[in-house]
Amino acid sequence: MFRELKIEMPEFEKVEYKPKPVREILLEMKNLSELMIDLAYSAALFNDKELAEEVLELEKKVDTLAYLLDMTIMIAARNAEDAEALAGVAKVAGATDKISDAAADIATIVKQNIGIHPIVTKIFEQAEEHIARARVDEKSVMVGKKIGKLNLTAKIGVDIIAIRRGRDWIVKPSDDEKILADDILIARGTPLGISKFRDIAEGKIKRIVGVKDDATAK
Repeated sequence: MFRELKIEMPEFEKVEYKPKPVREILLEMKNLSELMIDLAYSAALFNDKELAEEVLELEKKVDTLAYLLDMTIMIAARNAEDAEALAGVAKVAGATDKISDAAADIATIVKQNIGIHPIVTKIFEQAEEHIARARVDEKSVMVGKKIGKLNLTAKIGVDIIAIRRGRDWIVKPSDDEKILADDILIARGTPLGISKFRDIAEGKIKRIVGVKDDATAK
């Protein structure tokens, strides 16, 4: 017997047009879609519904960017020659949007509890790196600290690869990016490192060796 797959219709919101260079929009779409692929596969392999939710949040962002890009192209096309020159940009954006849609389809499967075979999951549990998400508690030692100061790569073998702050995404954050309370952190690292990372973000581990708690560490 086949399990019924329920498709959740996306919620549309009003998008306000803000002038932005086409190159910046395309680059952001590319970075977000790449992140979506990583998160979607990790969500499927480990049946992680929280990661699946983040993929669907990312899809909304990519859809918004695609819509803004369409408006930018229409405004920029003053004649047939301009339209022809911008056609390639539209095709690239469309292909990127399809990639994000495919990642969202994987996430939807996870949310519907249609997982992959346990043997496959067991194999990938042996992988050296995992991807996970964690919400930063207001009492976490991370709050107000720059990523570079935390130096989680050296200390616990974990890299913060993205931050969701409300509805905004920061992909490949710099070492100077400060972490705020309620940030959703997406990180990649060893299973043991990921476990410690979650405990630090949630405030269960109160101190990171070498990281000061006073204002000078921020």
